[in-house]
Amino acid sequence: MNWTEKKSIRVAILDMYEGFANQGMRCIREILNQFGETNQLDLSWDEFDVRLEKQVPDLSYDIYISSGGPGSPLESEGSEWEKAYFSWLDKIERWNNNPANVQKKQVFFICHSFQLICRHYDIARVSRRKSTSFGIFPMHLLTDGKDEVIFDGLKDPFYSVDSRDYQVTEPNHNKLHAMGASILAIEKDRPHVPLERAIMAIRFNESMIGTQFHPEADAIGMSLHLQTEERKKTVVENYGIEKWQSMIHHLNDPEKIMWTYAHILPNFLLHAVDSLQAVEV
Repeated sequence: MNWTEKKSIRVAILDMYEGFANQGMRCIREILNQFGETNQLDLSWDEFDVRLEKQVPDLSYDIYISSGGPGSPLESEGSEWEKAYFSWLDKIERWNNNPANVQKKQVFFICHSFQLICRHYDIARVSRRKSTSFGIFPMHLLTDGKDEVIFDGLKDPFYSVDSRDYQVTEPNHNKLHAMGASILAIEKDRPHVPLERAIMAIRFNESMIGTQFHPEADAIGMSLHLQTEERKKTVVENYGIEKWQSMIHHLNDPEKIMWTYAHILPNFLLHAVDSLQAVEV
């Protein structure tokens, strides 16, 4: 990336947390700050409270990041905020499908947003898990994932924060193929367990991609958060002291969460900005 002058980049963050306290929004903001400074970009962003205020961005932004969030990705079907959300998505699709619009809108979907999109496109089964997945787990790349730009620099498997009560399984390969989508990663493959592995990342098309896990999670912030008395007590009561200790250990490993944090969303942003540069040239 070597623009001769600072290019103004506008990012829209779709906040799906419904007012719940979270680390996700902080992490997304910090990644955007670091990316803008590192690459000497005039990068700014606006935030839109989708679920409480029914706010969605217009088409004036270059890049869109749709966050994770609490609750069921099934029970909101037909709600007013979801209608607004999918209306925004339809506008993005129409823009990107219009050959006259050479500069495409780049979108990243995280966790809850990822589940909603999979349900919306009906490309896989979205259902409640038998038990909550909470912790730091390996993500295994499939063939398409090994050639995926957002995973550049990552090992196979790589590690990420996973926190969800729902899952995306049983992909409809015909529908995926028809829309030009590809499955990039799955959760840990366990042949001895008679349960289908959850889909952890999908490239929906050239401009839209999503992950079931949280690539924005930062090791230092999450470690400090988990070590607060209140959060430690919550984790230990719900998952046991060994889970808490395991998470702290993984967070302090520079080749795990720190590495994922430094690569996936920055890779997405770099690819998105480079695509803008290509249009400018």
